[in-house]
Amino acid sequence: MKKPFGSKSKKDKETKSDEIIPQERSLVDVDYNRKKLFKKGVNLMADEKLEEAIEVFEQALRIDPDNVETLMKLGYARFHLDEYPEALKVYDKILEIDVTNPEAWNLKGLVHYEQKNYAKALDAAQKAIETDPTYGMAWYNQACFLSLLNQVPEALEALKRSIEIDVKNARKSIRDKDFMNVRVEEGFKRIEEVVVLESIRQGYHTLGAIVWTTFLDKVDAETALNKLLEKGLIIQNEKRDGLSKIPIYDLADNIAEKLGKEKKGLFGITKKTLPKPVKNLKELSQAIQSVKEAIEEEDIDKTIEIFEVFIDPKKSGEQMIENFFDEHREIRLWKIRLKDRGADYLIDNKEKMIVLFDNIEGTVTKKLRNEIS
Repeated sequence: MKKPFGSKSKKDKETKSDEIIPQERSLVDVDYNRKKLFKKGVNLMADEKLEEAIEVFEQALRIDPDNVETLMKLGYARFHLDEYPEALKVYDKILEIDVTNPEAWNLKGLVHYEQKNYAKALDAAQKAIETDPTYGMAWYNQACFLSLLNQVPEALEALKRSIEIDVKNARKSIRDKDFMNVRVEEGFKRIEEVVVLESIRQGYHTLGAIVWTTFLDKVDAETALNKLLEKGLIIQNEKRDGLSKIPIYDLADNIAEKLGKEKKGLFGITKKTLPKPVKNLKELSQAIQSVKEAIEEEDIDKTIEIFEVFIDPKKSGEQMIENFFDEHREIRLWKIRLKDRGADYLIDNKEKMIVLFDNIEGTVTKKLRNEIS
């Protein structure tokens, strides 16, 4: 829902020649104070101190009442405090300044949505799209509002447009209750197939991994896989898991070429060869050693970088889901928190992280010994 907020440039002020230096200095100081207050407000929002953030944003607006960047954050804070009339006033002020601001129209639509005024929400979403036809989230929200108004064909069409702009919207729609009215439609079933196909393209090959990444029910995921197999869009192989075999799904060769299939990672399954178990386990063990060192050194950038090894399906993501499901989820959460909160979060959770990777390492070491023997 969020987009980068850009502040508008201020009008140049005329000055006398002997006053240029003082006025320039004054302008710089004013802008500095506003930016300082704005940053403070954003930090308070990150800490979920929304009432305090609102006070700070209002202080910043006393310096520059028409600053869209600050107004946008103020409206957003009021929106999340359920202060809907106040939020609408803020968004209306932004639109008085710039009637073509798609983000303000979109957020205004969400306020109407929370008030269950779906017709007004739909009108706002439409205006957001008119000002920016490539705004995927506005298309997605329009689809939600149309569904809630029981305009099923139009809702599916808008949802498809949002997916064309950003395929992630397909996965989002799977668990969205706003699409309850369109879920039984054949068009929505095709969207479920798109979600599964995209998951496979990104490197998730087992049913369990596909269910985890798409949020589909197991039955719906299996149905979509069978449909994709019937259409020849994917192929099915098998891999050994102990004494049993499990199905592995991959894109058909012609589809892989059309979609720009991503290269499989360390644990990706190819049609011709499977990665050696010993090599896989050694690679995972090395990654564990590296991430433990980064955590011990409190190197936040390196820690985030190595976390990606355990998350990315092109690396160790799929094997982590299959063998360390809860740990995989925890690492994903840690990565988000580290990006949001920085070094303090790493220091506070250092011991917990080390314990988790110690436990994974113990299991990996045991499996490695069994494979070698």
